[in-house]
Amino acid sequence: MSSWCDGEFLGFDTETTGVDVASDRIVSAALVHRAGPSTRVRTWLIDPGVPIPTAASEVNGLTTRQVRAEGVRSAMALEEIATAIAAAQHAGVPLVAYNATFDLALLDHELDRHRLPRLTQRVGGPLAVIDPLVLDRGLDTEREGPRTLGDLCGHYGVQTRADLHAADVDVLATLEVLTGIAAAFPGIGELTVAELQPWQARQYRRWAEGCNARRLADEHARPPVDPSWPLPVALAAAG
Repeated sequence: MSSWCDGEFLGFDTETTGVDVASDRIVSAALVHRAGPSTRVRTWLIDPGVPIPTAASEVNGLTTRQVRAEGVRSAMALEEIATAIAAAQHAGVPLVAYNATFDLALLDHELDRHRLPRLTQRVGGPLAVIDPLVLDRGLDTEREGPRTLGDLCGHYGVQTRADLHAADVDVLATLEVLTGIAAAFPGIGELTVAELQPWQARQYRRWAEGCNARRLADEHARPPVDPSWPLPVALAAAG
């Protein structure tokens, strides 16, 4: 029986002006279609229409001057990205994204900002998503320490050809991490992509509830994490 591990994937990542999904903007994005040995990479450099904070530039290497001179208009890029993702979903190709809730929520807010249809509206229902971060947390529950993309690359022996925090580099690394997870935990390949969706949602909720319990005990902690996956409940309901 064939496994989803052997199928096609569409990897997705963004670089942004910050980490607030409701107010920050996408400044670069990448979609990587992988089918067996074939890999096709498409990238966007985007002028978000607002200045890029220095702290964000230090992470992603992009400046306000650069995106204004070389970037495409936000609405154009967002439409192209959303159209490509929806086409892949209709073709049965799952979307692979590390920490998918961030990128998908940010993309939906950006689409709303430009009065463009959300992904779920384009697809006509829930998205088929595979999130290596959620898989890793759910399958390797005893491992301690951080689980950034760089950490997972080190853990699963993924060699990157450039520094992380460029959207295309991050997507390629994410796809390799997914391959490493599938090899380390072959049982996960016995689930179908459809079965993976509620499994990942349960793992994410378990992690979020634990995270929120720890934050509740810390009076200086950040706001609670929405336990819904792959989209916050408000966005999923409105879609």
